[in-house]
Formats: sequence, C-alpha cells, structure tokens
Amino acid sequence: MNIGIYIYDQAEVLDFSGPFEVFSVANRLANLDWNIWLVAEEESLVEARGVFQVKPHYSIQNVPELDVLIVVGGVHSDELRKTEVINWIRKTTEKTHITASVCTGAFLMAEAGLLDGLEVTTHWEDISDLHRNYPRVQIREGTRWIEQGKLFTAAGISAGIDMSLELVARLADAELAEQTARQMEYAWNRTTN
Repeated sequence: MNIGIYIYDQAEVLDFSGPFEVFSVANRLANLDWNIWLVAEEESLVEARGVFQVKPHYSIQNVPELDVLIVVGGVHSDELRKTEVINWIRKTTEKTHITASVCTGAFLMAEAGLLDGLEVTTHWEDISDLHRNYPRVQIREGTRWIEQGKLFTAAGISAGIDMSLELVARLADAELAEQTARQMEYAWNRTTN
C-alpha cells in the first residue's frame, strides 16, 4: 500500500509528522508492506513551520500511484493558488481508497471541489474562514475528525494522530491501531468528539 502525505512550505510539522509516525509504527509492528512517503510540489527541500526543513520522497510529478493521500495544514494560502497542486489532489483522490486532511488541509481539499455538500472539520481557529470561502461545505465544530465515505477531515494538529490511528484500524485492524498508540505512548481518542 502506498501512503502519500502532501507537504509544503509552512506546513504544520505535527500535521505531517504525526500521521507519518502512526503509519510507520504500524508498518513496523505488523511487518506490513506499506510505503509511507512525503510528497511535495517539487522534490526540493520544504521548510515547514518553525523553520523545520524536510526533504520529500517524491514530487507530485513522479510519485507512484497512491492508495491513501493525507493533505496537511499550515499556512496554506499559497497552495490554494497552485492550480497544478489542486488538480493533482483532485485527480489523485479519484484513485485513492482514502483521502484525508489534517487541520487546514481541508482548504486544499475544498478548493479541489472534494468537500462540497459534506460535513467537515478543521482547526477551530479556521472554521469561520472555511465556511466563508467554501459555503457548500458543512462545518461541524467540536469534533476530532469526520468520515464522509472515503474522505476524512481532522481538526487541528494533534487530531491528525487520532484520525491516522483510525485509518490504521480501517486499513489493517483495530488491534494494530491500539498497539500503535501504545507503542507511541499516545492516549488515542477513538471517538470523533
């Protein structure tokens, strides 16, 4: 299984490192055949929040076909103006089993037209902007993550870890998700609220 986490300059570090750790730990514990990759617009160094520099594994031009796509949040306004990125998110989602956002990654999914008419969540601080900019999206506040078919959205930052553990439960099984949370010394909040 190929899991891609889309990152960009000024992405929130825990938005991508949290899910990366969840999938990597689950992969190691169960000896699964999961590839977990960071994907960016280009293969050059990305400078996330807090001047955290990270090198993506692939660019959107050369990443192998993905089964799971995670779109992270952060300072996302520049990403919304990148037609190639938004089109890639839309086209990739046509083929994925699951596409999910963490935090303001929901804005990129909404810009791609993926969330129209669906219940979604994002970081509490950005809910009013998401509602104003994408009025067809139905916002649900006070929830850690929401599932709408194959699309998932998570609230801010650490909520992406809860959602990613739920994805492990779906993609493998709940016992592995629980073992992963235990290995990470993480108190998994499995409920959406």
